[in-house]
Amino acid sequence: MAKDSAPVRMIRKVAVLGAGTMGSRIAAHVANAGIPVVLLDMVPSGTGRDAPKSERSKFALTALELLKKSKPAALYTVDSVRLITPGNFDDDLGLIASCDWIVEAVAEDLEIKQGLYKKVFQHRSPDAVLTTNTSGIPIASLAEALPVEVKPFFFGTHFFNPPRYMRLLEVIPLAETDHDAVAAITHFCDQRLGKSIVTSRDTPNFIANRIGTFSMANAIRLMQQQDLSIEQIDALTGAPLGWPKTGTFRLGDMVGIDVLAHVAKNFEAKAARIGDERADVKLPDFIATMLEKKWLGDKVGQGFYKKQGKDAEGRDVRLVLDWKTLEYSPTERPKFASLEMAKNIESTSARVAQLLKGDPASDKAAQFYWALLTELFTYAANRVSADGSEPAANIVEIDTAMRTGFNWELGPFEMFDAVGVLATTEKMRAAGTPVAENVERLLKWTEKNNEPNPTWYKDDASVPSGRLYFDPFSESYKPVPAVSGTASLATIQKARGVIRKNAGASLIDLGDGIAAIELHSKMNALGGDIVSFVTQTLKASGEHVANFEGFVITGDSANFSVGANLMQLLLTIQDEEWDEVDLAVRAFQGMTQAIKFCPRPVVVAPYGMCLGGGVEMSLHAAARQAHAELYMGLVETGVGLIPGGGGCKEMLLRSIEAGSSIRPDARGESVEIFEAIKKNFETIAKATVSTSAAEAYGLNFLRHSDDVTVNRDRLVVDGKLRARALADAGYVPPVPRADIPAPGESILATLKLAVWTMREGEYISDHDVKVANHVAKVLTGGAVVPGTLVSEQYLVDLEREAFLSLCGEKKTQDRIAFTLKTGKPLRN
Repeated sequence: MAKDSAPVRMIRKVAVLGAGTMGSRIAAHVANAGIPVVLLDMVPSGTGRDAPKSERSKFALTALELLKKSKPAALYTVDSVRLITPGNFDDDLGLIASCDWIVEAVAEDLEIKQGLYKKVFQHRSPDAVLTTNTSGIPIASLAEALPVEVKPFFFGTHFFNPPRYMRLLEVIPLAETDHDAVAAITHFCDQRLGKSIVTSRDTPNFIANRIGTFSMANAIRLMQQQDLSIEQIDALTGAPLGWPKTGTFRLGDMVGIDVLAHVAKNFEAKAARIGDERADVKLPDFIATMLEKKWLGDKVGQGFYKKQGKDAEGRDVRLVLDWKTLEYSPTERPKFASLEMAKNIESTSARVAQLLKGDPASDKAAQFYWALLTELFTYAANRVSADGSEPAANIVEIDTAMRTGFNWELGPFEMFDAVGVLATTEKMRAAGTPVAENVERLLKWTEKNNEPNPTWYKDDASVPSGRLYFDPFSESYKPVPAVSGTASLATIQKARGVIRKNAGASLIDLGDGIAAIELHSKMNALGGDIVSFVTQTLKASGEHVANFEGFVITGDSANFSVGANLMQLLLTIQDEEWDEVDLAVRAFQGMTQAIKFCPRPVVVAPYGMCLGGGVEMSLHAAARQAHAELYMGLVETGVGLIPGGGGCKEMLLRSIEAGSSIRPDARGESVEIFEAIKKNFETIAKATVSTSAAEAYGLNFLRHSDDVTVNRDRLVVDGKLRARALADAGYVPPVPRADIPAPGESILATLKLAVWTMREGEYISDHDVKVANHVAKVLTGGAVVPGTLVSEQYLVDLEREAFLSLCGEKKTQDRIAFTLKTGKPLRN
């Protein structure tokens, strides 16, 4: 783990050696951080020294072109590619002399890597850090070829693909590795690359791949043993367990079956060599046959599943493989009664506990889960050691690795706690199943200390992280390490409690005079509970405004908010409760106005999906502290509506600000304002969503004064610091404006003409025209004389009228219903 204080050593320039899929994406993510990168690869075979540079550096240049087109996007914005300098090992190794960190990511071959290192020594700066991204070769073996003076600066940094999105970075230091060198890299990767750092020993496959590969291979073994299908395994090993919804085999298709086989083969060979008790877990013969047939997964359109085009609603149609016959057949939704019941349980911990309560004798799902989870618990417990023989020094490293490297919601030991350690081990003993020695140590300690409920973790508000973990070697509970500047609202709640809450939101004291409004409804959909809570909390006359000096609106969930509660809205429309719809829109507008005009600074810290009403909350805040992975957009037109909570009004104000300093043309109109309105109109009408926080700046959802946090674990603290800074600077809230110069009828006519042209070209439907014209009306202030002074209230009244009008349209209602059913927009 990195030191709490920032190391003196700075990382100002990076070199990545190897421009393959992994190396090029590591380079891309470093460029995302605004750091210059040198990306080098070998000269193509047969290319002479007199060949053009473009040919000799073909591999690196091709990688840059692929990065620009990659999906999911490797770059925050395509412009970031300018920070990457491509080259080759023969001509350009001299470029690494100015680099503070050199990352080797070439082929998994000991001789190739060590041969490259010998070339690197000729150019490397004496204090530059050299790390390897290997996942299959012992770090110590690689270090054997290093000069004595280089060894302190060498260790492993194992990224997970794709590096931009996968948060885990496994750091593998050797005994001779310099602590300050490790601290410099971990500090940089934490703060600039957003990585969750886990320290692993130099053992086969390190931590995450060791346990993840075991889990996947064991699921396949159990499928054959219990006569289950590929579809059934994917249904069982996906979302119900809090694992990625792809399950086992869809993930295999996405990763590539050849890649999966390579990792598994490496795992099998090394497990046998080190005497692993589960060396029998290996991929079955039918996968070898698939490799021979080159059924490699999504990259060839055929693997465990086979693509068959799309259905009428635009969804992928797939056939599924019968692993017994190797023939494909139409997919069918697997049905397990216990699984259907568990799906209604929102809490992952409670859901996993419920899944393990079934009777294995009568329930195939319960039979599978019992074997899968108990074997996982044992395997994970055996991967912790005090002597360095196993990859992890403690259980926290394992749980963190699986959450951030494989996107599990709970690590193995957190799952073990959820299902009950004592009850589960008693059943294991009764069935004659071995119990791991480290588990026995936990049970003996709790029995010795008269604790009836043994758990791997305990809550403890007295330690910074708010949690303790059981260390089986010292036979004591120790604080879960807390990195300075990181926090979650859940941890803060345990220490400080909740001031007030309802079903959709909570008010939490963050300390230093700042409070957080946490959103915690399902998908953080903005219903009446959140609207009323935020409004009451932030109103000028309220006790909370008097008790705190600033507020942060954020959450701990995967997404900030998917927008307004569409189901609630549709039901009200279908009941023709038009007064209720009107009141709901007014209430929503009242909430966004409360955010904007609150006497205390309100900082919104959005992350993940921030759509519709979530964007409107952000637009009205005094400042935004955004997470780098921010998918932000006013998407209301996709369901036949327009932003009705002041979103159009705020985008108009930003358009006017953009052109206010520009000299008007002969008609007294600013060309810059028109261009800004046109751009914002297109953004709203097309329901454009940013692919990153960097792109959200270009869409005018974020201002240049707004800040971005790259590490998700730091967002709450950074948001609090931003609110504190605004308060310390003597924050004064804005005053509702009544002097907004409306762009008026001329720009409105121009926008409507553009809409008409799109319809004539059959790019949009008649209903799209109606929706877009409503957007145009609000963004220009309507058919008024240009320059007419209007108020903010006038503009939100226009929004509300348009919103209500569109709610009454049958095609809008059809769009809402379709989106609720499929999660996709309907173009009718």
